[in-house]
Amino acid sequence: MRTFDHIGLPTDVVQPNERFVARTRVYVTDPHTHPYRVEWLRYLPESTAPERLRTSAHIAFHVDSIEREAAGLKVLLPPFASVAGHRVGFFETDDGAIVEFMEFS
Repeated sequence: MRTFDHIGLPTDVVQPNERFVARTRVYVTDPHTHPYRVEWLRYLPESTAPERLRTSAHIAFHVDSIEREAAGLKVLLPPFASVAGHRVGFFETDDGAIVEFMEFS
């Protein structure tokens, strides 16, 4: 199962109701409150996220198994527990698209 959740867009503009993700040193918004399911990401200069994530858009999907969906893809950020309590991982497809897989327990 793979279901669309949101699109993530990097920004330098402070957004209302940002949450801080300490692991990657980024402020994020809740895409479920945006009418077009946009998640804004404002990375701090000392962010540990790969440059590719900090400068590119990504598309996110709910999945049953991150490992199954990510098989064969390049790992950009291995799965970790998100600020919302589910697991997420970031990957790059063969044609260069960045995808986020979200696994809920």
